[in-house]
Amino acid sequence: MNIKKHIPNFITLLNLFCGCIAIVMVADLKFEMAFFFVSLGIFFDFFDGFFARKFNVSGSLGVQLDSLADMVTSGVVPGFVMFCLLSSGKYSTNLYLPYLGFIITLGACFRLANFNIDPRQSDSFIGLPTPANTLFIVSLPLITNSFVVPFLQSPWALVTITILSTYIMNAEIPLFSLKIKNFTFQKYKLQIAFLVVSLIMIATLQFLAVPMIIITYILVSVVNNILVKKQL
Repeated sequence: MNIKKHIPNFITLLNLFCGCIAIVMVADLKFEMAFFFVSLGIFFDFFDGFFARKFNVSGSLGVQLDSLADMVTSGVVPGFVMFCLLSSGKYSTNLYLPYLGFIITLGACFRLANFNIDPRQSDSFIGLPTPANTLFIVSLPLITNSFVVPFLQSPWALVTITILSTYIMNAEIPLFSLKIKNFTFQKYKLQIAFLVVSLIMIATLQFLAVPMIIITYILVSVVNNILVKKQL
């Protein structure tokens, strides 16, 4: 029995397990724990592909498992978080409004399915990856608990964030990949600079850094796309 070929799939299932625990944490309104397990799930999601390439055991089963696990951790969880935010006493103004939060889940499902059949996204991304969008959404309740952000006090602001995040996940916007293969500084200087800035933000801004990093990632990608086009 070749144990190596099962390691990537086992790591993928750990991602799914973390997503399931995160759902329970959100249901109990333990958003910090939910953020932790989502982050841990995304960590496993990053390394399942790494080990699949390392052991040369990539295949269709791993691809499908990866998407199904991501659908829970990076699809159901952020939609549920937004549902809880919109249904809390601080935000709720309409009985049916909170269900709009699950638009994020629908958008994530569409993106994950499209990602599997889009050959353009092997070395970069088209649209915001679902894990990045999930970190953005799951950080919102932590920010409102730690900082005064008037914009996030409005349910319609949260609905706007829901719609925009769903759109950006599926928009035709090329975003640079953070996965590093055959490392050279010249080739990955953009990624390195972005990671350094992100670490500085995290050290100084804590949870507020998460959405700022995601927004910076999108803006830097857009500027980089413009500069690349000018060089052609």
